Amino acid sequence: MLSFMKDVLAVIMGGGAGTRLYPLTKLRAKPAVPLAGHYRLIDIPISNCIHSGINRMYVLTQFNSVSLHRHVTRTYQFDNFSEGWVRILAAEQTPVSKSWYQGTADALRKQLFQLQVPKPRDVLILAGDHLYRMDYADFVRFHSVNEADLSIAVKPVGAADAPGLGILKADSEGRIVDFVEKPPADQLDGWESIEGDKPYLASMGIYVFRTPALIQLLRNETGSDFGKHIIPAAIEKGRRVYAYRFDGYWEDIGTIKAFYDVNLAMTRPDPPFDFFSAEWPIYTRSRYLPGSRVIDSNLMRVLLAPGCIINRATIADSVVGLRSTVNAGAHLHRVVMMGADDFESVAEVEENRRMGLPDLGVGAGSVIENAILDKGVRIGRNVVIRNHAGAEDEETDTYVIRDGIVVVPKGAVVPDNTVI
Repeated sequence: MLSFMKDVLAVIMGGGAGTRLYPLTKLRAKPAVPLAGHYRLIDIPISNCIHSGINRMYVLTQFNSVSLHRHVTRTYQFDNFSEGWVRILAAEQTPVSKSWYQGTADALRKQLFQLQVPKPRDVLILAGDHLYRMDYADFVRFHSVNEADLSIAVKPVGAADAPGLGILKADSEGRIVDFVEKPPADQLDGWESIEGDKPYLASMGIYVFRTPALIQLLRNETGSDFGKHIIPAAIEKGRRVYAYRFDGYWEDIGTIKAFYDVNLAMTRPDPPFDFFSAEWPIYTRSRYLPGSRVIDSNLMRVLLAPGCIINRATIADSVVGLRSTVNAGAHLHRVVMMGADDFESVAEVEENRRMGLPDLGVGAGSVIENAILDKGVRIGRNVVIRNHAGAEDEETDTYVIRDGIVVVPKGAVVPDNTVI
């Protein structure tokens, strides 16, 4: 471990209600949403921290946090000699605060005492719903060399993407002199910071603060959000705020479409983010699952997790998650299937027959295209689910349509012969 990283504390934001990822966030927090068939979103920042030499991490949680707590506590356990830990800081009512977290800055403000307990030199603030690899040691080193109070990780973007992001204006030294949140396309002139077809610097929502500066800003400013309140105030009051440029792959998985597109991109021969990295693996919970069994099936560009049974099915351009079952004659194309938390026993399968329920997974003869199947779904025989491009958002007991994508929520039952 790099010695100067021992004094860095990471704080990972657990997120709010996650309405743009609904219904995947109906029963879980955003960082607990499964990713690439095998992981959860929270695994990305925690793995980055571990590889970067940061072994003290807080995860701030509030909304639908049970599964997130369970995953973190079961997965990230350091030995007694490492001095490392990952601790949950759940929103709570105290004698000095009766309200829940009102935003990113408010969440840290309510946990100021806990932030100071480890006596960190710097505090690294991370989001729990981004996909990227970053060596935070380079980020912290940049922050230290510039003697910054606050450093912000930025990504160069073009005019098409800038209106949906927080845009920073930096001088030739990299010091940030101005900031605007989601500027309209016709007001981008003058916000260029670098040359090229991506002249704008967009905030990635990743920050490093000197601890005294963070404490002072949180105590002196009343705003509840870093992007809208704390960062503009720091710039306005002459704090040393610097932009750390990141040119690697980064994706904010904040919407159903983004989640769907990112997962399917992992099935390509040259995925933009490679989970097969030997130098920088992504960690997750250890599961003792058998190898997947594929029987007389046709799989093309499929990301297949352990514990699956694929029996005489055709699957293309899809992610098939843990413990998934796809039965004879089923066709899946451009599907994100999250799998199941448990295998069904013989007794449970017999009970399904008695109750008239489909078994876990996709039934025989079903055709599913352009869809997301959340964990534990039961798709009957000869079901048809197809793309609804151009359709308005819709919600029923069986499915939800978002961005034209059909999402079958966690635990939903789709009876035989249903057409969606």
